[in-house]
Amino acid sequence: MRSKKRARNHDKLMSTHCGLPWSLSTQNTCGGVGIGQWAYETNPGFFAQDNTTATGIPAIPPSFGLLDSAPDRWTNFFARIESLNHRSDRHTFYKVFLLGRHGEGFHNVAEAKYGTAAWDDYWSKLNGDGEITWGPDAELTSKGKDQALAATAAWRTELAAGIPLPGRFYTSPLTRSLDTCKITFERILAERHRHVKPVVVENCREEIGVHTCDKRRTKTYIKTTFSEFIVERGFSEDDLLWDPDIRETKAHVAERAKDVFDMIFKNDEEIFISITGHGGIINGFLATVGRPTYGLPTGGILPIVVKAVYTPS
Repeated sequence: MRSKKRARNHDKLMSTHCGLPWSLSTQNTCGGVGIGQWAYETNPGFFAQDNTTATGIPAIPPSFGLLDSAPDRWTNFFARIESLNHRSDRHTFYKVFLLGRHGEGFHNVAEAKYGTAAWDDYWSKLNGDGEITWGPDAELTSKGKDQALAATAAWRTELAAGIPLPGRFYTSPLTRSLDTCKITFERILAERHRHVKPVVVENCREEIGVHTCDKRRTKTYIKTTFSEFIVERGFSEDDLLWDPDIRETKAHVAERAKDVFDMIFKNDEEIFISITGHGGIINGFLATVGRPTYGLPTGGILPIVVKAVYTPS
């Protein structure tokens, strides 16, 4: 019975898609290709975080970790990315991703309080302990909100140094991620008269199942509470993926992360993309491009340059 339940849960997860609203899907960056396969790898050497053996890198390092410290560093960097795209063949594409982890949530406080082993074995399955409430769908602590504001400050510094705002913004549907994205970018977008709306994507959520902090709220709640966001097509009203008995595997998280990359490289012509999510899905993105896991702290930002190669069927 349990194996059948696991299979059903896997089927539910695999049926999740990341369809964009029609208004955001009008052009295909790979020239209207049909069915085929995408493969991904990193193009390292631009950021301190590309050194996978480096230690002591803060959650948000200066210039988000860009190694070039020249005054025109961002102009130079994006010129190099444009050059990579210009010199590549018609089935090879490069994009820059800033992967942001949500600020500290109450579930993070609870895990620190009880230790990871006790958290995984017992406490994560509850909604709280009478002192801290972390489920369902854990919210940001005051420290977590301050971490999101620190990300805003980092963006202001780099905007003054010439970094452009991302062309697209995506976020997990969990409240701690939505709030982090909102706090980080809301004022900056308004000040620069950018009328882009972040897109809520089911596949950008944390590892699914068992932990109540990772059970999302309804579509109605998200659309009402975060009206400045767009919810992707096909997004169910209730959380149909979370299972109280089955925790999603890291291998499957990586499959979901690849689906997100597939969606973006297929639909978005912009080369600079922001994704706000969680430690689990961020490491899923890293697995997809062949990089080892990275212990990004809450409120942290991890930049990666991704090379995508499309192989037609």
